[in-house]
Amino acid sequence: MALGRQGTLNKSMPFKIERKDLEPGINAEAVDENTMVIDKDIPKGSDVYNKAVAHEAVHCEEMGSGQLAYGDDWVRDGNNTYARKDGKIKYNGEWHEEGSHVFPWEQRAIDAEKNA
Repeated sequence: MALGRQGTLNKSMPFKIERKDLEPGINAEAVDENTMVIDKDIPKGSDVYNKAVAHEAVHCEEMGSGQLAYGDDWVRDGNNTYARKDGKIKYNGEWHEEGSHVFPWEQRAIDAEKNA
């Protein structure tokens, strides 16, 4: 049932992909366990598109399982909750931009891109 577990994307898993104009530098974002948004300018089926889907599928799956959750001023990964403010998340005592590769949830999603 995994969407992107262990770096493998199960393409038969249903979730909604919306196409919208996202901020510069943002290709995609997971909205919840059922929905992701891919920037409207990324061609469907392209390498960038496929990697974005694989990446966000991991976040969707983890939100659905309760492994990952987001609030306006926090992010919870497993049993750890991190402060979130002004587009940054405090991790290991330092503030990092959202989407930074330093976060364990981003590292898991990046692993899924390898097989996209």
